[in-house]
Amino acid sequence: MPSASLPTAILGRTGLEVTRLGYGAAHRRALTDDEIGNMLNRVLDVGINFIDTANDYGNSEEMIGRYIRSRRDEYVLATKCGCHPRDGHVWTRENLERGLHESLARLRVDSVDIMQLHNPSVAACEEGDLVRCLEDMRSQGHVRWIGVSSTLPHLPTFLEWGVFDVFQIPYSLLETEHEESISQVARADAGTIIRGGVALGEPGHGTSTEQAWESVQNGLLDDLTAPGESRTALLLRLTLAHPGLHTTIVGTTNPDHLDENMKATLAGPLSEDVVNEARSRLGLGAGPA
Repeated sequence: MPSASLPTAILGRTGLEVTRLGYGAAHRRALTDDEIGNMLNRVLDVGINFIDTANDYGNSEEMIGRYIRSRRDEYVLATKCGCHPRDGHVWTRENLERGLHESLARLRVDSVDIMQLHNPSVAACEEGDLVRCLEDMRSQGHVRWIGVSSTLPHLPTFLEWGVFDVFQIPYSLLETEHEESISQVARADAGTIIRGGVALGEPGHGTSTEQAWESVQNGLLDDLTAPGESRTALLLRLTLAHPGLHTTIVGTTNPDHLDENMKATLAGPLSEDVVNEARSRLGLGAGPA
C-alpha cells in the first residue's frame, strides 16, 4: 500500500484542503457489510480525505455512518439531495428536507461539509426555490457549504448565479464536453469535484465516445503509459492534468484498484507534452488553459 502523502488542493472558496484523489462511495457491486467497512477504512488508511455519497446510493450513507463515524475528523464529507426512494428525483423543499434529515441520521452526524443538488435542471431549481432551501440548511447549521452536481446546458446558468460553493462535473479525455466549464468554475473560485475521471473502465457512461474508448482499448495510448501502468491509471493521470481540477472521485470496491489509483495519483499528472500527444491521437483539440 502506498505510504507517501497524496497531493492536495484547496476546494475553491470553501477553504477545505482535499486530496486530489477522492472516493466515490456509490458501490457498484454487491458487497457484505464487512467488505464495505473494510474498504471505507482502507480509503482513510491510504490518506484519501474526501468522500462523496448521496441519499440514493443504496446503503452507502448508512455504511459510512456505521464504519467510519469514529474517524469523522479525517475526511471531508459530501452528500446529495433531491433524490427520492421511489420516484427518482423530486425537486421540492419537502423532499430536500426529507433527504437531509435521513442522510444525517444514516451518517450519524449533525452536519455535513457539502450538500449538493443531485443533477437538477435550471427550471427545477427555479420552480422549487431549491437554492433557498440549501441556504436554509446552511443557516440551520446542518450544511457547511452548498453545491450542485450538474452538466451542460445547465452549468453556465448555475455558475452565473454565484451561489454554489462547489460543482461536481463529469470529465475525462473520453468525455471532454465539460472541459471548459471546469476551468470557468475554478476561475470563479468555486470548488471542482470531478467524476468519471477513469470513465469507469468502459464506454457508455456520461458522454464518453465509444470510438475514443475503442481506440484506447486497441492500444492507441499504450506507449504513453509508464512501465507496469494500466490504461485506467493512464486515464486518471490524464484527468489529473486538467489545471482546474481540485479533486476527482473514483469509486472502487477492489482494494488492488484502490492501490492502483493511489499510485497513479502519487505519480502525478502527465506532462503537457504527453497530454497533448494523447489528445492528438484521440482527435481532440488543445487542452484547457
